Amino acid sequence: MEAALGWLRDYGDADGDGFLEYLDRSGHGLANQGWKDSADSVRFADGTIATGPVALCEVQGYAHEAALRGAALLDHFGRPGGVFWQEWALRLNEHFREVFWVSRSDGLTFPALALDGLKRPVDALTSNIGHLLGTGLLSSAESSLIASLLAAPALSSGYGLRTMATTDVGYAPLSYHCGSVWAHDTAIALHGLARSGLGSSGFGLIEGLLTAASGFGYRLPELYSGDSSGLLPYPAACCPQAWSAAAIGPILQTLAGLSADNGTLECIPPTDSPFGALHVTGIRFGADTFAASVDRDGHGRLHS
Repeated sequence: MEAALGWLRDYGDADGDGFLEYLDRSGHGLANQGWKDSADSVRFADGTIATGPVALCEVQGYAHEAALRGAALLDHFGRPGGVFWQEWALRLNEHFREVFWVSRSDGLTFPALALDGLKRPVDALTSNIGHLLGTGLLSSAESSLIASLLAAPALSSGYGLRTMATTDVGYAPLSYHCGSVWAHDTAIALHGLARSGLGSSGFGLIEGLLTAASGFGYRLPELYSGDSSGLLPYPAACCPQAWSAAAIGPILQTLAGLSADNGTLECIPPTDSPFGALHVTGIRFGADTFAASVDRDGHGRLHS
């Protein structure tokens, strides 16, 4: 862990601007090094493809959470560096808020997808902002704003979270990373919503994933698309695919209200769930295995 934190400090920020970025200098590697690794995945709202070095918004969120949790572990084990990483995270938090947030002419305000090589905010509205939830990089008000954007029709397709909003020029329903739906991407947003205390805001996305799963015979593919006319399969998608199947984890976590802190596992379901009763077995926590049950009135309990 100390080596990984050292990489953040010594190598992740090549130009010293306070953010982590990437650039393929060989000409033979992937142009983009985020999970959206296709060459055209980082675009401005007008469809222009960003040139590097690229600093993705979600990478800053990952780094912020890593620094804070790393600091806590260093302190716990009596190792040096905890104060340094707490201060590092604070600087990143403040700098991110100053630089990444954009206000567009259509009235939308949200974190930019990235900064391009000229440090311009890439102002496309994408699913990447969902990865910021729960990382500590957002205030409560900012998290609520992002939750509302994820639930709106431009991003919520009815079958999960679109990778790019329909309002952006680069959007295409079956674009690999600029309009299609990836179940794992939606699940990461659901996980962040739950960690931010906004699990109820993800009910529409959960409904969408369950509808898509049914449409694919409960063998969720790598990616797909869909709109009011129905599901649109992606021709070359792996089906089923492991990280799509794993989307069930954040769904169950949200609906059962499962959370863990300081060695305690809790089951506090949302009271306004439209999904009815729920029973989940095989939940491992420490050395023990539990089941979680939620009745139709939204009351939950853990039992062995």
